[in-house]
Amino acid sequence: MVRLIAAFSVFAIIQQSGVALAGVTEGLAPHRAVYDIELADVSERSRIESMFGRMVYEFGGSPCEGYTVDFRFVSQLDTGASVRVTDQQTQTYEDIENATFSFMTRTYVNDKLDKEVSGNAALEGDATSVRLKLPEPDDLTLAASEFPTAQMITLIEKAKAGEKFFQSRLYDGTEEGREIMLTSNIVGSPRLIEDDDEADAIGSLKDDPVWPVSVAYFDESEQGDGVPIYRISFKLHENGVTRDLVMDYGEFTLKGKLTLLEVFDSESCK
Repeated sequence: MVRLIAAFSVFAIIQQSGVALAGVTEGLAPHRAVYDIELADVSERSRIESMFGRMVYEFGGSPCEGYTVDFRFVSQLDTGASVRVTDQQTQTYEDIENATFSFMTRTYVNDKLDKEVSGNAALEGDATSVRLKLPEPDDLTLAASEFPTAQMITLIEKAKAGEKFFQSRLYDGTEEGREIMLTSNIVGSPRLIEDDDEADAIGSLKDDPVWPVSVAYFDESEQGDGVPIYRISFKLHENGVTRDLVMDYGEFTLKGKLTLLEVFDSESCK
């Protein structure tokens, strides 16, 4: 679930012909968003009888100070034979100008610490240098990639240039911090939402157009038919708020509904 951070780390303004984006402002949009998660679809072989949870995403920072993300996802999964409660807590810091990234994730299962991953990474020329701290110290040299916020800014820039599809490599510290994922990004044209069940939570943004985005994640090292490990889609507002989340993991699909949104004052650089 850590890569959900990548989907939410969108801190640029969308300006696309066809539908005017009202109230456009410059800069980033620090905010806290809460999503209720439910099972939208499931295959029989997954053996999942029910799954639900809550996700909280909070972004802060500035271009001069760097950007922080606090992310927490608590879910309960029932297979009929057992019930598993997972609590994933992630904190990241990204310096766009210097192309550095630090991360720390703790995952608890049934209130017991199951996994802890932390480290630092930097884009250096044609490589991504990674220094892991946990689960055990290690130094890695991986292919050149982007970090989550930088990747999403790239997505916005390409969309402004009229590119609806592009691929890129992403490093976000998942999979024990040892892997880079290949992403395929599809961006639609801005549109208005009808029959909006998130209108109460989104407040004054409910009448603004959104940008539909879909991101598929692939393991570049795998040989096969090119089926993604999973897909994430969402609707994006021009101030960086995301909603109507759909997370497709193949054997099951989760849907996230925005239930609470707090937008904070932007931090200015001195």
